Amino acid sequence: MTTIDQVAVVAKPDSEQAAATAAEVERWLADRGVAVVAASSERAGLIVVLGGDGTLLSVARSRPGVPIVGVNLGTLGYLTEIGRDGLYANLGRILEGRFEVEERRLLDVELQSEAGSVSRYRALNDAVVHKSALARMIHLEVEIDGEPVAVYRTDGLIVSTPTGSTAYSLSAGGPILYPTLPVVLLTPISPHTLSMRPVVVPETSTIAMTLGSRDEEVYLTLDGQEGTRLMGGDRVVVTAAESKALLARVDGQTHYDALRSKLGWGE
Repeated sequence: MTTIDQVAVVAKPDSEQAAATAAEVERWLADRGVAVVAASSERAGLIVVLGGDGTLLSVARSRPGVPIVGVNLGTLGYLTEIGRDGLYANLGRILEGRFEVEERRLLDVELQSEAGSVSRYRALNDAVVHKSALARMIHLEVEIDGEPVAVYRTDGLIVSTPTGSTAYSLSAGGPILYPTLPVVLLTPISPHTLSMRPVVVPETSTIAMTLGSRDEEVYLTLDGQEGTRLMGGDRVVVTAAESKALLARVDGQTHYDALRSKLGWGE
C-alpha cells in the first residue's frame, strides 16, 4: 500500500467557497505532514479539485497520469467523487493508499487549417464542431480511418469519450456509455435528416471532420471550455490520446449509483 505525501489543491476560479475550502484543506494536510505542492509539480502524488466537473476537466487535460479526486461543493457533477461532508474522512483514506484509480480516455484533437497551420488540443469529455447561434445549418464531411462515412448537415457534431456521454452528447440525444468502455461516440446536433443517428466506434479509430461550409460562423470547442473559430476547408482530426486521466475512487459509489443520484432514476 503506497501512501501519498505530496498533494496539490486546485480550487474553482472565482469561487469564494472553493478558495476557503482550499485553504482549509491545505492546513489539514500540513497538520498531517503532507507537503502541499503546485498542480504542475511532477512530485504531486494526488490532485484535490474543489468545485465541480468543469474545474476537474481543466485539470485532467493538463495533468494526465496523476490521480485526481474531485470534491463536489454543491453543483451537479458526474466526475467529482466526494461531497463536502465526507471530505476529510475520504482524504484520510486516500493518503493511506486506500483508494482505487479509474482510467478515463482522453482525446487528442488536431486542427489542420486549410491555410496549412496546425493546432493541437486535448479533451476529456468531448470535441465539438458547432455553428454559432445565428449561423445556418453546417456541412461536415466525416471520415473514419480514411473511409468516407457521412456528410452531416446539422447544427454540429459531438465527438465524445464515454466519460463525456453524460455531458453535451446526452443533451443532444446520445446514449449513456459505461465510462471505461474502449469506444468513442459521434452524436449529431439537430441533424437535418432523422437517419443521422449517434454512432459508436472503437477508440482506436481516427475521426476526421472537414468543414464544407464557407460562409457560416463555426467553432471547435473542447470540453465546453476552450476552442477556436473554424473556416471553410478546415479539418479536425480526433484520436485517442496515449495518456489517460486518472480518477481516484474511494467511497464505493458505482457508475449506476451516480446515474440514479444525478438523473433521479431512483425517485
